[in-house]
Amino acid sequence: NASSKKANAENFITKFAHYYTPIVVTIAILIAVLPPLLLAEATFVDYVYRACIFLVVSCPCALVISVPLSFFGGIGGASKQGILLKGGNYLEALAHVSTIVFDKTGTLTEGQFEVQKICANNISEAELLEMTALLESFSHHPIARSIVTAYGKDIDQNKIIDMKEIAGYGLAGNYQGKELLAGNQKLMCQHHIELPEINEIGTLVYVGYDHQYVGYFVIRDRLKEGSKETIQALQKQQIHTVMLTGDQKGVAQMVADEMGIETVYSELLPQDKVSRLEEMMQQKQKKEVIAFVGDGMNDAPVLARADIGIAMGQSGSDAAIEVADVVIMKDDIRKLLVAQKIANKTLSIVKQNIVFALGVKILIMILGAFGEATMWEAVFADVGVAVIAILNATRALKSE
Repeated sequence: NASSKKANAENFITKFAHYYTPIVVTIAILIAVLPPLLLAEATFVDYVYRACIFLVVSCPCALVISVPLSFFGGIGGASKQGILLKGGNYLEALAHVSTIVFDKTGTLTEGQFEVQKICANNISEAELLEMTALLESFSHHPIARSIVTAYGKDIDQNKIIDMKEIAGYGLAGNYQGKELLAGNQKLMCQHHIELPEINEIGTLVYVGYDHQYVGYFVIRDRLKEGSKETIQALQKQQIHTVMLTGDQKGVAQMVADEMGIETVYSELLPQDKVSRLEEMMQQKQKKEVIAFVGDGMNDAPVLARADIGIAMGQSGSDAAIEVADVVIMKDDIRKLLVAQKIANKTLSIVKQNIVFALGVKILIMILGAFGEATMWEAVFADVGVAVIAILNATRALKSE
């Protein structure tokens, strides 16, 4: 499948060969036929020999083989580093990225949440924790798992009926015959539950029971190792960094400030993330490339919409991995820099092969047309150049 998604350079070489081959064959025929007819001193045998030299040199195999081979080498080198690229076009696009947009949870942060504080209202903390853990046990979201872990007891999911997961809001279910809600502020507002003013640093999970506010949880996450250094390295390359998250504004801004991310959009639903990305894509220049890095099911629409979608393969959802163009298998955010390095190196090798092959061929073709090149030189300009270009292309396999 990867081979079917050709980079622009590969497509250029395919189109180039399509026109190049009939042109050089026509020129070779003209070299063989016209001079003996127009010039008295020209012999037919001499100019047929020159035409044969011209034909041998002009064979485009060095380009047609080495350019795709360079991209295959780049894809192979990336796979050695745990980076799955689904096509040469994405490898090429990585080298031209101007903006990288990040999800927060599970991408820049570890996604291993811990309950830092439980605050109950009109019920005990133990009751609040138990009913919330029962509801959250139906979800695989890292925040939900942290509450279940904090509860630490066996859970009987039969106590919850009519459970619904509302993307970007939270969970709803029926507990002991009454409505139980656990989620963000928007979920509470949607169900007309009044909340007190709370000033806490962290992700807040509000709980509503029987149409009443009954408490909240403060949950915090840790930054991934190397995420701050990765952001700084990208900015040194003049790459603009943006964060899109469904988390609260205070938490999002705190993480962004700690990492040095330039632009932050918080409290976004999945469709809001797509809208923000589309705004950025409308404002970009034609040759600029915007990449999105995410891991969750909610990120799948944004991964599909971006010029390059990059998913975390270890913790990422199946939907995110399916639609992504690049998958980082071990969730190491520093692999972004490795992928970029491989992309730049691969494009450099492709350009070297194109310039070298065309330069030598054009020189020998001109010399051959004027009778200054032998067949041995023509063979070198064809086979020798092809071998050298192929050897150069294999350097792309070395990811270091």
